[in-house]
Amino acid sequence: MSESIQMPTHVAIIMDGNGRWAQKRGLPRTAGHKAGAETLRKMVEFAAQSGIEFLTCYAFSTENWKRPKTEVSFLMTLLSTYLEKEAKDLAKNGIRLKVLGDTQGLSSKLQKQIQKAEEITAKGTRLQLNLAINYGGQQEILAACQKFAVEVEQGLSKPNEITIEKFESLLTTQNIPNPDLLIRPGGDYRISNFLLWQLAYTELWFSPILWPDFSEKEFELALENFKNRERRFGGVVQ
Repeated sequence: MSESIQMPTHVAIIMDGNGRWAQKRGLPRTAGHKAGAETLRKMVEFAAQSGIEFLTCYAFSTENWKRPKTEVSFLMTLLSTYLEKEAKDLAKNGIRLKVLGDTQGLSSKLQKQIQKAEEITAKGTRLQLNLAINYGGQQEILAACQKFAVEVEQGLSKPNEITIEKFESLLTTQNIPNPDLLIRPGGDYRISNFLLWQLAYTELWFSPILWPDFSEKEFELALENFKNRERRFGGVVQ
């Protein structure tokens, strides 16, 4: 069965290319991350204006800890600053913030800021912004399996009771619809351990534009491309 496509309900973005953007300009990689944060701010507002209900952005992966300590430290500070400065504006603009990922692996300060930002923006209904921080798709699936194993061990569930719906309730994205469209700027063609379960039938759109240069025009191109696609979900056109 095919589905008539209008505006996607949920768009996911892999924000890639910050470091290369800076290097091309003879700037430190940290300058690229700072510019990328400004782009995020613009794209969040554009998504809200476009009628998108959920926007999920890959901010920091579980693999990003492998980067130089100075860069990781800057990214943590940037995330902290973003949460501190943006929470009230997000709430004012009707945008709810939710953080996906292993927050226990973050500093206690950042954990408190996340909790506070989520509380401040909890009443937002215009758009839900999901920031994936210390997130990995494989790790998320493994954690869900471990949760179900504990339920079985405690006699709360039986092995044969596992279903797609049950499994999805154990993921960090529970109560969030799977993405309709994944956008990856930066020129690479991979999903980099991002939302591995959730992207099963997501439409993919890749752009050579580095994230700091990604504009409303590029976002609109992705949306227009999505509207011209035919989503069959494994079926055939009737």
